Amino acid sequence: MAMSRAILQAPTGVCVLFRRQLLQPGHCSVVLSTRTVYQKYRRPGQAPDKRRPWERFQFDYDKGKESVKTQLQLLKDYFTARWIGPEGRPLREHLFEQTSVQWVFRGPKSLDEWLVTSDKEIGGRSEAYLKLGKNNTTCLVYGTLCSVPPRDGQTRYSGYCTLRSKQILGLFNKKKHFDWSHFNSLHLRVRGDGRPWMISLAPDTYFSHNADDLYCYFLYTRGGPYWQDVKIPFSKFFFSSRGRIQDGQYPLWLDKINTIGFSLADAADGPFQLEIDFIAVCNDRSHTEEFAYEMYLTN
Repeated sequence: MAMSRAILQAPTGVCVLFRRQLLQPGHCSVVLSTRTVYQKYRRPGQAPDKRRPWERFQFDYDKGKESVKTQLQLLKDYFTARWIGPEGRPLREHLFEQTSVQWVFRGPKSLDEWLVTSDKEIGGRSEAYLKLGKNNTTCLVYGTLCSVPPRDGQTRYSGYCTLRSKQILGLFNKKKHFDWSHFNSLHLRVRGDGRPWMISLAPDTYFSHNADDLYCYFLYTRGGPYWQDVKIPFSKFFFSSRGRIQDGQYPLWLDKINTIGFSLADAADGPFQLEIDFIAVCNDRSHTEEFAYEMYLTN
């Protein structure tokens, strides 16, 4: 009993050591393990996926044909862009640029790079839509926010709408990242209705249990018919995971950014809208702050 209790309280690495000793001749063959398997986060009220692994595969000949054409074009761009410079631009332009525009909205195809979600996925009543603005030169996110939670017995809070950019895929569907290490601020040109939004940046993570890590900061719109230029330093973004601010704060690594998102959850039921002209990154020479939050040394 004493040995079994010690094994249950020991870490996984110690259990492996005990396993080797117990499997030797003259020892009991009962092996205890504390191995844990990480499971993907499932939202409250969302039904579990009970399909078998082979049932989740979907094969379509037309989509496969289009995918081959896309990969061949990406392969051509991959080799030709290297002869010109980084990202197909001249090296001189890449080294001396102070502002780099990442997203613009010029036509219906530009909206395919974005994804709109709301609490309707978990049974909520909020609605969010995406369309082009006037003259097809801006992006307009609009809808209705409702904070009434669904009656599923699990969800306690509701009322959110989110606009998030899709993960960019390169050659052979390999993830492509944004390298913003030469810039220190996020530059936006928006026109809102006075509501506060949350901007979230998703960096690339090395482990599966960090897939929900985000760096967030607030976007305060003043409303009215006039545009506002917003500059947010990357040093102001705070670290959060699954909607909760973490005690340990760490600076944002700008060399591998996957997506950017805009979330609305201010518990003010009613219509909303946010119009975006462009999203860019810039290098503000007047900003010298490295990180705005204290980093505690914990044991």
